Amino acid sequence: MKTCLVVDDSSVIRKIARRILEEMDFQIIEAEDGEKALEVCKRGLPDAILLDWNMPIMDGYEFLGNLRRMPGGDAPKVVFCTTENGIDHIARAIDAGANEYIMKPFDKDIVTAKFQEVGLLAVPA
Repeated sequence: MKTCLVVDDSSVIRKIARRILEEMDFQIIEAEDGEKALEVCKRGLPDAILLDWNMPIMDGYEFLGNLRRMPGGDAPKVVFCTTENGIDHIARAIDAGANEYIMKPFDKDIVTAKFQEVGLLAVPA
């Protein structure tokens, strides 16, 4: 079973993401900020990371930089979630190492499509 780390300071968003991803047969690990997410990654890298951008303590941008510098840190597929839709914001995230992005609020169809795009889910024939 593939693992997905859901990183968001909102417990509601983490709960919604957990529900969606468990239906896709992902094992879910949760973290409420980038610092806690980094601790999880030091113990074992997940297959996927659904990453909020604006969080206290350590934001998504700082977390992603740290992740990508770790041994094997280039392996997890990172899909960042944001309420920001400015192209400069999205470009900054992609430059930092994000594989894809989704806008909040998201639903199962959006998450499924993005996870298929980055190769985490098979695309139906």
